[in-house]
Amino acid sequence: MTEFPELGVTGSATHFEPISVSDESTVVAEFLPEDSKESGYQSEAEMETAFVKLLQGQAYEYLPIVSAAALETNLRAQLETLNKIEFTDPEWQRFFNESVAGKNDGIVEKTARIQEDHVRVLKRDDGTAKNIYLIDKTNIHNNRLQVINQYEVEGRASGVQRTNRYDVTVLVNGLPMVHIELKRRGVDIREAFNQINRYQRESFWADSGLFQYVQLFVISNGTVTKYYSNTTRERHVNESVGGKRGRKQSSNTFEFTSWWADASNRAIADLTGFTKTFFAKHTLLNILTKYCVFDVDRNLLVMRPYQIVAAERILQRIETSTNYKKLGTLGAGGYVWHTTGSGKTLTSFKAAQLASKLTSVDKVLFVVDRKDLDYQTQREYDRFEKGAVDGTTNTAHLKRRLEDPTSRIIVTTIQKLARFVSYERGHDVFGSHVVVIFDECHRSQFGDMHMAITNVFRRYNLFGFTGTPIFAENAGTSGNPQLRTTEQAFGDKLHTYTIVDAINDKNVLPFRIDYVNTLKIPAALTDKQVAAINTEAALLSPERVGAVTSYVLDHFDQKTRRNSTYRLGDKRVAGFNSMFATASIDAAKRYYQAFKETQRQREETVPGYQPLKVGLIFSYAANEDLDGGILGEEEFETGDLDASSRDFLEDAIQDYNVMFGTSFDTSADRFQNYYKDLSQRLKNRELDLAIVVNMFLTGFDATTLNTLWVDKNLRQHGLIQAYSRTNRILNSVKTYGNIVSFRDLEKATNDALSLFGNKDAKGIVLLKPYAEYYAEYSRLVADLTTLFPLSQPIVGEAAQKAFIALFGAILRLRNILVSFDDFAGHEILSERDFQDYRSVYLNLYAEFRGQDAAEKESINDDVVFEIELIKQVEVNVDYILLLVEQWREARGNGSDVEMTALMNIQRAIDSSITLRNKRDLILAFVDSVNVSEDTSDDWRRFVEAKRTEELEALILAEGLEPEETRAFVADAFRDGAIPTAGTAVTKILPPVSRFAAGSNHALKKQTVLDKLAAFFDRYAGLS
Repeated sequence: MTEFPELGVTGSATHFEPISVSDESTVVAEFLPEDSKESGYQSEAEMETAFVKLLQGQAYEYLPIVSAAALETNLRAQLETLNKIEFTDPEWQRFFNESVAGKNDGIVEKTARIQEDHVRVLKRDDGTAKNIYLIDKTNIHNNRLQVINQYEVEGRASGVQRTNRYDVTVLVNGLPMVHIELKRRGVDIREAFNQINRYQRESFWADSGLFQYVQLFVISNGTVTKYYSNTTRERHVNESVGGKRGRKQSSNTFEFTSWWADASNRAIADLTGFTKTFFAKHTLLNILTKYCVFDVDRNLLVMRPYQIVAAERILQRIETSTNYKKLGTLGAGGYVWHTTGSGKTLTSFKAAQLASKLTSVDKVLFVVDRKDLDYQTQREYDRFEKGAVDGTTNTAHLKRRLEDPTSRIIVTTIQKLARFVSYERGHDVFGSHVVVIFDECHRSQFGDMHMAITNVFRRYNLFGFTGTPIFAENAGTSGNPQLRTTEQAFGDKLHTYTIVDAINDKNVLPFRIDYVNTLKIPAALTDKQVAAINTEAALLSPERVGAVTSYVLDHFDQKTRRNSTYRLGDKRVAGFNSMFATASIDAAKRYYQAFKETQRQREETVPGYQPLKVGLIFSYAANEDLDGGILGEEEFETGDLDASSRDFLEDAIQDYNVMFGTSFDTSADRFQNYYKDLSQRLKNRELDLAIVVNMFLTGFDATTLNTLWVDKNLRQHGLIQAYSRTNRILNSVKTYGNIVSFRDLEKATNDALSLFGNKDAKGIVLLKPYAEYYAEYSRLVADLTTLFPLSQPIVGEAAQKAFIALFGAILRLRNILVSFDDFAGHEILSERDFQDYRSVYLNLYAEFRGQDAAEKESINDDVVFEIELIKQVEVNVDYILLLVEQWREARGNGSDVEMTALMNIQRAIDSSITLRNKRDLILAFVDSVNVSEDTSDDWRRFVEAKRTEELEALILAEGLEPEETRAFVADAFRDGAIPTAGTAVTKILPPVSRFAAGSNHALKKQTVLDKLAAFFDRYAGLS
């Protein structure tokens, strides 16, 4: 094999590597865009033609297929070619109906077929059986790529509401696996995303449902191009229409689309560059066959380019070190620097999975450094593939797993592995080829345990994943002076994806930091002198602890956005939750007591005060402030706590038990279960605030967590890790991670960002100052009131589009500004004017997005509505009933007063996206209200009567089975959604053969589902 010297040298000897050890890299090493020679206007049709021509130039066969019959005929021919077989007609019909397009198969079943079960069995006419491959995953170039465009699903003939025509689709062996939706330049690509949602809703299931085989979607406007998996699109659709399956999880919306990039993380956004790289045959087929993960929740996860690069460089290092007999040396390993929140678990899982399939590798060990991460990582790995890894509960169990030839991937802690090494010096596994992958490879791997493990294994590859490497600058002086940095422990840096890259790509959120001054400073003292006297004794004075506690309670709703609502799982929740990081166990105890006492006082003195649900967790940490900013590792051994601290923790856990009906305590097993339960309640948004010392500040992910209150000195590694608990993407309402610091951490923050991002990272990772956002907001509101005064209608499509864009920009800015303390009282628009502008906005939304507004589709392509941001200021039924109470009190006080109260009700309804379709119900209720009766009771009785009346009318109009329909609807309101899949709906339909001529069973079923969904939406959440 030819060798090429690398640029770097190690010591005095030149270091050699082969230039290539396997197939072509999936991600191009460096992409240099060509200078565009085009200057004229390009229509959408011209863009589509140029795109198809580019694919043809990359060995894609173009087919003029526009119908289901032609698609099925081509599929048969392609599978015959791939499998070197010729189907008889009966064989093809059996195979197609049983193994390709089963009547009860949906997206999940078809995705499973491609990802897990791509070899199907054909029953031949002569009674024999033959394996038929849908896709060849071993020799990917055996697969044939074709491209079609303008495929048409004809309206009523296919049982769909209107004719749908798709832009471009890539067929793999005849199956549609990648769909591309294009918009002309200048149009927001979210419109392409929205259009794919509509296709899924209206027509991907039509005919034989082959378009449900699509695994990946690409959306582009020529300038901006992104890709995503079918899970993102299906969940978004299910959530938007109330589909039952979509209730598992919220937030998989446009925010989860991905950029394609080169190996240096430079995004390839232009459609031409994207096509030449992403759609290169080996790249696309590698992504489909290797770099998708279909997890146990039946979600298809497609890897991002930096994850693919890291996995491939690990595999390359394993193969080169094996070939060049470097196993057991530093040159056989390396580390991957991927920032916190960028998906290291998925990357490590795929690297481990692919490494375990290499013939030379005997075992893959995934090593974590804390018991809680052992549990968490095991769960994460199991989420990707149930049973793919073997967790180890103790050293004896680890020994059995290491001796079991079928146990290929093992998750264990470094402590367990070190004990095994100490007691089993002569074990055979030490001579096996073992790939060892360390998760979060920082301080705890740099001591004696690390040395013991690397000394006893002889044929190993050692890899580390970290979001915050140890460099010479942050290595400190403790530990082994000969083994201080990540590179010294693990070898070369294989790939880098920093926090700056992740925020630029919108894979994690930026931070917004408030520095809150909590000490009274004598006039003669400078800031530096204050920092010098900030001792823990002064910082933990009762006065300061009380002031900080009050500040948190006073600003909690604002910082955690409790006026915003969104769907999480099967419930609708308000806002996010938070953690409070304290400097010590003593500080944690003081703050917990202060929150408990202050909230008790507020309950007694503030009518209707709702206390926050506060949890406390800590355990013994031998060294709570290590060098290099590394956070001390808290174990589960509560027995090492002093008696007063353990007693205090016991009492706090009893408070928790009362709050949630649990039965935990500080004994070893129950404390571990307490940790797991508290962790899950944070993720489910059931706990408002967790007070911690070091636990949960590293390695813990909760998308619902948006705020970290900090009364603790953090720096470097520990600071980035702690801040990063808040910046996981959830939805468009959560736009940044909120840090409220009661210490002077500004310099430490800037230093950490320089170390782990770059010297310019501050401008990317941190949000801009309040004044900059407010200046832009003021300018836009001035434009709004000047160009679109509420007293005048907005006439003409151009003006309407301009209003939508302007008000959408104001909504996005307001979404950021509301958590600044300075914004309160400076909103410029009064609440009533803001409400009225929302009403205008929603009227235009209803007009443009109406089901029957096909003639408006040209406008839809140019318009993006910030509906999620409208929802966060949602008007609810309780608010309306409060206005009804005011209206009732106004009755008899004069027509003007009554009219004003009634107009307030109508204005509130019109500004609400969820109450507009209930307008007639609410106003009819207002007319029926008696002056003296209880409004809430009246409302419940009124809604129940109307719901029954309208359901009976629907049953009669559609000829539905009465009892079955009532039970079906009752189940839907219990479960929170109308079930669109399964057989439940068929039981309520009038009896008719789906095969009878002219029965149009599919159309009838869809009509009934649409009407039931509208009925459900009208009455959901009203009583």
